[in-house]
Amino acid sequence: MVMQRHHLTCAGIAFALYLHHLISAIEVPLDLPQPPTITKQSVKDYIVDPRDNIFIECEAKGNPIPIFSWTRNGKFFNVAKDPKVSMRRRSGTLVIDFHSGGRPEDYEGEYQCFARNDYGTALSSKIHLQVSKSPLWPKEKVDVIEVDEGAPLSLQCNPPPGLPSPVIFWMSSSMEPIHQDKRVSQGQNGDLYFSNVMLQDAQTDYSCNARFHFTHTIQQKNPYTLKVKTKKPHNETSLRNHTDMYSARGITETTPSFMYPYGTSSSQMVLRGVDLLLECIASGVPAPDIMWYKKGGELPAGKTKMENFNKALRISNVSEEDSGEYFCLASNKMGSIRHTISVRVKAAPYWLDEPQNLILAPGEDGRLVCRANGNPKPTIQWLVNGEPIEASPPNPSREVAGDTIVFRDTQIGSSAVYQCNASNEHGYLLANAFVSVLDVPPRILAPRNQLIRVIQNNRTRLDCPFFGSPIPTLRWFKNGQGNTLDGGNYKAHENGSLEMNMARKEDQGIYTCVATNILGKAEAQVRLEVKDPTRIVRGPEDQVVKRGSMPRLHCRVKHDPTLKLTVTWLKDDAPLYMGNRMKKEDDGLTIYGVAEKDQGDYTCVASTELDKDLAKAYLTVLERPDRPRDLELTDLAERSVQLTWIPGDDNNSPITDYIVQFEEDRFQPGMWHNHSRYPGNVNSATLSLSPYVNYQFRVIAVNEVGSSLPSVPSERYQTNGARPEFNPTGVQGAGTQKNNMEITWMPLNATQAYGPNLRYIVRWRRRDIRGSWYNETVKTPRHVVWNTPIYVPYEIKVQAENDFGRAPEPDTVIGYSGEDLPSSPRYLRIRQPNLEIINLEWDHPEHPNGVLTGYNLRYQAFNGSKTGRTLVENFSPNQTKFTIQRTDPISRYRFFLRARTQVGEGETLVEESPALLNEAYTKNQVDIATQGWFIGLMCAIALLVLILLIVCFIKRSRGGKYPVRDNKDEHLNPEDKNVEDGSFDYSDEDNKPLPNSQTSLDGTIKQQESDDSLVDYGEGGEGQFNEDGSFIGQYTVKKDKEETEGNESSEATSPVNAIYSLA
Repeated sequence: MVMQRHHLTCAGIAFALYLHHLISAIEVPLDLPQPPTITKQSVKDYIVDPRDNIFIECEAKGNPIPIFSWTRNGKFFNVAKDPKVSMRRRSGTLVIDFHSGGRPEDYEGEYQCFARNDYGTALSSKIHLQVSKSPLWPKEKVDVIEVDEGAPLSLQCNPPPGLPSPVIFWMSSSMEPIHQDKRVSQGQNGDLYFSNVMLQDAQTDYSCNARFHFTHTIQQKNPYTLKVKTKKPHNETSLRNHTDMYSARGITETTPSFMYPYGTSSSQMVLRGVDLLLECIASGVPAPDIMWYKKGGELPAGKTKMENFNKALRISNVSEEDSGEYFCLASNKMGSIRHTISVRVKAAPYWLDEPQNLILAPGEDGRLVCRANGNPKPTIQWLVNGEPIEASPPNPSREVAGDTIVFRDTQIGSSAVYQCNASNEHGYLLANAFVSVLDVPPRILAPRNQLIRVIQNNRTRLDCPFFGSPIPTLRWFKNGQGNTLDGGNYKAHENGSLEMNMARKEDQGIYTCVATNILGKAEAQVRLEVKDPTRIVRGPEDQVVKRGSMPRLHCRVKHDPTLKLTVTWLKDDAPLYMGNRMKKEDDGLTIYGVAEKDQGDYTCVASTELDKDLAKAYLTVLERPDRPRDLELTDLAERSVQLTWIPGDDNNSPITDYIVQFEEDRFQPGMWHNHSRYPGNVNSATLSLSPYVNYQFRVIAVNEVGSSLPSVPSERYQTNGARPEFNPTGVQGAGTQKNNMEITWMPLNATQAYGPNLRYIVRWRRRDIRGSWYNETVKTPRHVVWNTPIYVPYEIKVQAENDFGRAPEPDTVIGYSGEDLPSSPRYLRIRQPNLEIINLEWDHPEHPNGVLTGYNLRYQAFNGSKTGRTLVENFSPNQTKFTIQRTDPISRYRFFLRARTQVGEGETLVEESPALLNEAYTKNQVDIATQGWFIGLMCAIALLVLILLIVCFIKRSRGGKYPVRDNKDEHLNPEDKNVEDGSFDYSDEDNKPLPNSQTSLDGTIKQQESDDSLVDYGEGGEGQFNEDGSFIGQYTVKKDKEETEGNESSEATSPVNAIYSLA
């Protein structure tokens, strides 16, 4: 086997630890004046042991040395007045001494440290001090619990509320741990759950124990005693087969039911950055298995862990992306249930941009930025020297703009410490950042003439810490050359470090860093040496050896000759003890007379002061067993046979199992299959057989090292055929094209065929119309039904058959024919309740042609010929509403909506939003075409027009006289006042039509089709006809509604009467 190797460099480890310094602010030397900076403080939630003194830490640096003070619960805490409280010298750390008595609980509260000097005040976080508590368990009498065998049970713990919460575990009164598995397990609340109670559960009692952290004490609750009521006496033989265990005990098998949490759904809130623990515990017979899923996706990768026999799901370091619905599925052979847990992730404030110390020269500008995020969004508050910035004296060079403070033209004397507090309901953040106004020439803070040694091809850095105000510009040079080093293999950081991505031999040399500002310059030199890496060129390999042999573990090393090499050996990650049997050599390790205790991991570690390399191998001091021999078949029966064998040598490792394999020569000749497995202490077994199989058996022995070679096969034994007893499983029906349905199933194997000429009878019919069954007999596990309607359900049966007969009637499964693209949604309604939003509502397609997987909406704004960019929204199949925020109150929108199945997206429904000036009209117009009153009105108008056309047609066909003009091709001039045989009198001059035109129903002017047609006068109610059909009277445009209604009852104006009169 290949050895496991790991190469590490000391410089590489140090470099990784240093990376976070590369972007940190430049430090001000302590010999220069500077405001205080908090360097150490206790945690926010500080729980202390009541048996010890209390230390509340607060350390700070600054020049002059800061002076410390404290507040407790928001008020000044006078340390001098309390003899038990003192403050460390040159430190703000509080010491509360209880050696002379006192109650630690009297000092609980919220503490905050203030560090002050002449240039400002820095604050610690608020430290919530609490004293650990380990209350006694309340005394209670616990009665004997009677429970039926097979019933669920939970034993409550209810531990006393300690601080911090105690660790819960269950034991018997004799301090024996309670065995837990998927049937019996402890919940996160400390209760002990039994999915089903068995008789053996009454063999012990159950006591809940609470271990408290600080006091290291364990409190034990009074034990529970169980009395299990059984229906049948205990019988070891009936329990030997686990499959029949429950029926043998008279226990009814039941479907799962949740014991915790209750119901079908629940919700859980968790804060960002902590671990989320979801739990599902179910009862049932047999004990259910638990599986976890996330709705709409996979469980978070790389941060998910199953605990407590899959009953608990832990998601570490939760983020907002982990929100959603999770569900656990509890299942056994009787059925399954599931519980959905809706997870909401909130967040205490966390930094996006934490304010950093700001060093300015007189007259320079700068800014402090404080940006934090959280859920809900945190509020930002600025303080200066511990006081709200609003209450501080005015500073014309300072401007506060939300999360940023801008400084302009700062001057000496403007130094201060600013605090940014970001808080929401889940917590807060407090950061100090000072503004220091200095006028300092450059200085190099690192030692002169440093020597840096690095392993070849490793990343390294050269440090040149500096300071100055204004902030100096720093440049690097190599070997006195004039080119600045930055780019390529080099990267210069703002704090003065020069980073090399890969150190090469040609990178050796002397490097000079030069810091420059308007007040001067400073420089320093660093010498770099590049060394060859340490490599194990031949390491140890995994070995399996017999006891008493002499294994040799190799470790040949190549290293840089200028570095001192050390080679050590580890066994199981601990230093190897070199006894008389171990001999360490230059290139390896030899073990004489290897024993079982020498088994384990051996690691060769080759190291220098700069790097190390290691190689690991596993030594196994065992051997696989010899093969079994002399296989014999006896008690030959129709469905069973007795197989006996002689075990081989176990080679000093006990045989744990025997695996019996079989081979048949009809379906898969030469292919061996596992038949059954038996304990290592037997050498005979009764094997169950299937019909129509020509069996041959062999046996494999197994121990901890591995499996033996297979035994020599037994003689063959042929069983008689029979009709199948099983039908295929996994029957499915699904379309591969829109006009077909492919029926597939898992074929029967060689031990299920039961006879020659195995085939499958496939039957199907439409489920909705329940027509006659179609059938087809095939030999392959697949049949395609063609010319099916699109996406309709089918009832499907697949039955096995051989030459001896058919299997029992199969179950019916439901399949579906192929899907197709859906039709367009039935409608898309557009409503604009105001100038800011547009509400969309649509209906599902009339013909979905499959399972809808969602909707695709594309839309774009347009204003005249100008169009905006196309926006895309995807919706779930159940969503039929959407609200759009308008970008402006003028533009209209064009919408393209399509439904989607797994085949793809269907027909597009296109609609446009109406202009806002016609908003009211648009709202009423949206559904007008589908209204009954509108359809009726349109039909009435159409009927009236039709009747008028018939009247005119009949009159024209009778050749009526028109004395208006003798020449019918000549147009009528409405301005002619006297006509020989008749005249027209227009009562409304404004309504005169133009020549060669007529007035339509909506008031528009239409081209006249015929000069002598009566259609032009269909609206007039005053016209009369002579007996010869000629027109008499006047054509008058009606001016008011009453006049029209008054003439509606007259016989002359009725279209029906006109027809009769003409007839």
